[in-house]
Formats: sequence, C-alpha cells, structure tokens
Amino acid sequence: MRRAARPPITALTIVVALIAVGSAVRAESALVRTQAEFQAALGRLTPGDTLTLADGEWRDFEIDFVGRGGADRPITLTAQTPGGVTITGRSYLKMAGEHLVVSNLVFRDGWSPTGEVLSFRRSLTERANYSRISSVVIDGFSKPDRAVSDNWVAIYGHDNRFDHNQLIGKTNAGATLVVVRDPEQGLVNRHLIDHNFFGRRPVLGSNGGETIRVGTSHASDSDSLTTVSDNWFEHTDGEVEIVSNKSGGNVYRGNVFFEAQGAMVLRHGDGNLVENNVFIGNGVANTGGIRVINRRNIVRNNHMQDLAGSSFVSALTLMYGVPNSPLNRYVQVDGAVIEHNTLVDVREVAFGAGLSDERSAPPINSRFADNLIINTDGHDPIRVQGDMSGVAFAQNLQSPRATSALPGFEARDIALETAGRLRLPVGLSGVGARRAAPFVSREATGVSWYPKSRPTPALDSGAVRVVEPGEDTLVRAMAEAQPGDRLALRPGLYVVNQTLSLDRAVTVSGPAEGGVEIQFSRPNLFDIERGGSLRLSHVTVAGDLAPDVAGAAVIRAGQGAAGYQLILEDATFRDLTVNRSFNVFAAGPGTLADRIRLERVAVDRVSGSVVAAHTETADLGTYNAEVVEVIDSRFRDVAGPVIDLYRGGTDESTFGPRLTLTGSTFERTGRGDDAGAVKLYGVQRTDIRDNRFLDSGAPRFFRRVGDPVLVWADNRLEGTPDLITNVTPLEAAP
Repeated sequence: MRRAARPPITALTIVVALIAVGSAVRAESALVRTQAEFQAALGRLTPGDTLTLADGEWRDFEIDFVGRGGADRPITLTAQTPGGVTITGRSYLKMAGEHLVVSNLVFRDGWSPTGEVLSFRRSLTERANYSRISSVVIDGFSKPDRAVSDNWVAIYGHDNRFDHNQLIGKTNAGATLVVVRDPEQGLVNRHLIDHNFFGRRPVLGSNGGETIRVGTSHASDSDSLTTVSDNWFEHTDGEVEIVSNKSGGNVYRGNVFFEAQGAMVLRHGDGNLVENNVFIGNGVANTGGIRVINRRNIVRNNHMQDLAGSSFVSALTLMYGVPNSPLNRYVQVDGAVIEHNTLVDVREVAFGAGLSDERSAPPINSRFADNLIINTDGHDPIRVQGDMSGVAFAQNLQSPRATSALPGFEARDIALETAGRLRLPVGLSGVGARRAAPFVSREATGVSWYPKSRPTPALDSGAVRVVEPGEDTLVRAMAEAQPGDRLALRPGLYVVNQTLSLDRAVTVSGPAEGGVEIQFSRPNLFDIERGGSLRLSHVTVAGDLAPDVAGAAVIRAGQGAAGYQLILEDATFRDLTVNRSFNVFAAGPGTLADRIRLERVAVDRVSGSVVAAHTETADLGTYNAEVVEVIDSRFRDVAGPVIDLYRGGTDESTFGPRLTLTGSTFERTGRGDDAGAVKLYGVQRTDIRDNRFLDSGAPRFFRRVGDPVLVWADNRLEGTPDLITNVTPLEAAP
C-alpha cells in the first residue's frame, strides 16, 4: 500500500534506519568495532535500533546504511561518543530507506572515491526519505586535485533534514551541499537544512565553488519547497554564489553570512522568500548580500552591514535579464518585492547589474519600499544601469543624503547604536528591518565538541633555524624545516643542487644588511606543492649555475598547489638568461595562488617573465593567482612581460584575478612581439599607478568578461608606447 502523504518537514519528526550486529547481539544496543561486524549487522534492521560505532579511526569505510524505521522509532547510526569516531581514507556514507538517523561522526584525513561524501541515496532507485543527518563533521575531506569535482553532501528524496552539522575546508571543485532534484529523483523535496556551520572555503578560482545549491537550471521552473534556516556561513569564499538557488518555493530565513565573499543568489526559480538574514562583511573584499533574478521573489527584513562587494556581489543587486530567457540564463526580474531591509555602510547597491546586449530585459512589476540605507561616510552606494521604470520606489530612507539617481528616497540624519554584532538605527520604526528580527548565533550552529576553525599556517611562526653558507646546506635545512619555520641564512654563498620542495609554509631570509647569494643547478630552485607557501627576503638569487632547459624558473607552483602565498621582499634576482623563457616565478596548470606579493624587489636580466601566471588557457574561467601585488620594485632588461596574468572564458562566477602595481620602475622590459611591460588578459580589478616605464613595451590590458575595473593613474611613459586596452581606464578607484 502506498504511504500516505506526510506533513511538511518543519512539522515532522525525522528518524532513521540501520543495522544490527552479529548473530549473538541484539541490534537495539549494538556496539560494533570492525567493518566486518558492521556488515554482518546489515539486513537485521528493525525500527528503533541503534548501531554504535566504537570510538577510533575507521579507515577506507564505504558505508551503505539501509533500512526502514518508523516515524517514532528511527534506526540510528552513531558514534560511541560524539566526535570519537573518525572516518578517514577513501570513505563515504550512503543512506537509503525511511526514518534513518546518522549522528556524531567525523570525516577527516581522506576523500570520497565517489562524487559525494554524504548522500541521501544509495543508487538511482534507492533514496532516503524522512531521514536525518545531524551533528556530523566534515573537515578538509577534499579530493587531492582541486579540479576534480564532488559534493560533500547530496540530499535526494523528500522530507529529509540536515542539521547541526559542521563543514569546513573544502578545497576542490563542486558545491559543498546540493539538493538534487529532477523528475526521477523527485521535484517536491520539503527538505530542512538548519543550524549548520559552514566554515572556511578558500577561493576556488573557477565556477563550482558554491556552498549550497538547491536544484539545477534544467528543472528550475518547478518548486522544491526546501527551507534553509538558521545556518552560519563564515569565510565561505569559493565563488560569487555562496548560496545558489535554482528552484522555486524555497525559504531562506535567519541565516548569518560572516565575512563571506560572495552573495545569496536567486539564480533560477520563482516565488522564493529571503527574510531575516544577516550579512556582516567587516569590510572584507567581495562581501555581498542578495542578488535578485527571476519572478515573484520576496526579499525582506534582512540586515546588511559593512559589505565591500560591488556589481554581482553588491549588498543588494537587481539584475537585467535575457528576453525569453532559456532556463540556464537570466530570467527577467518580474514581480520582485524588496522591502524593510537595512543596509549600513555598504559599498554598492546595484540596480540593473549585468546589462549587456544579451541581458537587455529590465526589471518589471517590482517594488522597492521601506528600506533603510545608512552610509556614515556620506557616499551614495546606489548605482543604476539601464531602465528602472518597472520598479516602484517608495518610502525608502537614506542617511545622510538621498540619492538623486532614483525616486522614492527621503534623506534623514539617522544615528546608529551597537547591539552585539550589529549596528542599528536609533529611534526609527516602520522602515528597514524589524529590530527584533531573529538570527542564529555562531554557537548555536554546528557542534560544540569540534573546533569551528583551523589556524591558518603562518609563514613565520617565530621558530628560527640558522643556516650556514655552503653547498646544499639549504637543502638539508629545508628537509628539517617545520611549518612556519624561518630559515635564517648567514652571509655567504649558497649552492643548491636539488629542487627545494615546499609542502608547508616556510620563510627563507637573509640579514637585513644583505650579503646572501643563492645559486642553483636544477631547473627550479623552489617548487611549491600542495600545502606550501614561501616568503623569500633579503637574498640575491643568481642564475649562474642554472641548466639550459626549457621551463626553468626560480620558483614554480606545481600541480595541486592552491591557496598558497608567495611573498618576495627586499630580494634581488639576476642573470636568469640561460634559455629564452627563464622566469622568476611560474605557475603550473591547475594551480591557484591566494596572494603573490613583490615588495622592494629588484630584477636584472631575465629572459622570461617575473610573474608568469598564464597557464589556464582552456578558457574555462580559471586562473593562476587571486591577488597579485607589486610595490616599490625595479625591473630591468626583462624580455617577456614583467607580469603575465591570464584569465580566459566567459564565466562570471569568480572574483579575480586582482592586481595592484604601484611605485615601480620598468626599464627595457617586454619589448618583444606581443609582449608588453605588463600583459593582463581578463583581470577583473587592476590598480596601476605611480609607476615609470622606460624604453619598454606598451602595457596591455584586455577585457574578456564581466565588468572589470582598470585604474590607470600618474604613470610616466618614456620611450614607451601608450597603454593598449579595450576598456576605459579610470583615474581613481570607484
């Protein structure tokens, strides 16, 4: 007989099914210590049973958790003590059946051999319904190759709950959590995703870095009815869409986005509700709020504060759409209601973002009312592109001055007071978010028995190892170096006959007065691997002993290097000329630097480039460096572009690359065909000012996609052609 329809998940008790133990032990209180015992228990499941995994490490554990519990008697899989079971190696958990519960496990030190770590499905036809995963931790359980995609959590079926879990440190492609829906897997889901802590996710540098995605474009014209409430998103920086809504009828309520680069995006789907959420940016770059697309979406009673994002990651973004848009593009905004939101010290509110030849349909039949915008520095954050006549603006307050770009705004001086993490208006009601709008605390999300963040490895922890000059003394010191060590080089000559591989953060530094020279006989002096970072300061690196081989570089980022830092300070590089493409730094394919910084660096006689970050030429929106900073440096006789930075493709899901170039001198650089002193392709934000270009190739900046910013100011060109670009440079940052 077919099971009767259940009430919505918010009104239901969700439970689980599971496994018994060996033949001599009753399942309702079974404690299993081996995978063999676990397998023996399969098939003996009865409602109300609890199977407990003994504390310890369970390696290469592929868990199929199948059973049928009852609404009041779930089958439960849990740990002997919360957090006491660590599942490592090549492992996953799949569940199928009804009224199943999984709790208190930790997935760490490994990755899933499949496309999912936790799955509410065992196969195409075996799914979990009315089931729950609660108080489970996934910490860094990422595939080694960041380009290989998987989802840490995949929710299938209907009426499932994912709550009080903690997901931290995903570094490879693929959304952290997805709701999978299609006609075969089910379209009406009624899932509840609540009280989870989504921790640090580093910038992916490509599409596919969402933290939550509900649905996909091909079925986005139907309702999922999923609720995402009371979750905490902290430093979830994977891409511009932290939450990517791709279905209808969903509710996003009471969530907190804390210093998270990106935005809550209503990418596809109609009739969604976004209310009572809090966005706190603390001025961190690219922190955004809510982006609105599609039909009949409601955005109300949200608080946005100190958000530094612009364009697609503005505090509030109302987009242009594509006329008669296919499901996978941008449906015209129609019937949006944006009301009673508070915005405090935000950089931008974007009306008409994305306007282009393709996206030419303005918002219609929409309302923007009773919102409060306060910018204590007096600047007007409202940016308007295109026609906003289809939006009714009414009863909005702005402090200290009202915008002249739109109607329906009244100016008023409004004071602020601090209440916890928020800055709230004093003596004001009826406009902006309700003062008592609830939002979840950090402590109420995730679990209490596992840390919510991991310390970032320091380039210099304070531990010092003194290294004497000589042949391969640096090789031996590097082999013994611990993460964060500083190798303090005594004055003298260092000859290095092996590539120094870095899978940890290390500083190599000479004395401030100089006197250290390093020569190397291998194609690379340093090779940054996964987990590695390097600070190199107060040294001279010379190419006298380097072999005549293609692809030589002083520093190379190898396959798997991601999220690393390369800091070069008060360093000199000379005579890297043994072949025609000898680089100071070269990024390999599939690598992504979090930051490359050159400060007070001198480079003389190089046959390649100083920063060669141009290997992502498949034009899929990927690139090799998120942030590049070059400050107060000097480059002389560099054959290639001093900075060669490439980001191809038309994807709009990434933040970078971003380049700052100030106070530097370029002399006889980049004079070859199609070279240029600097060569920038697809860079999203560039600030070039107060530099001097002498007898060098023309600086080049080419726009590929998005709305890139090029600041070009106070640069002196002597014997150097003018800047070549297809955008209009600005003289000051917007």
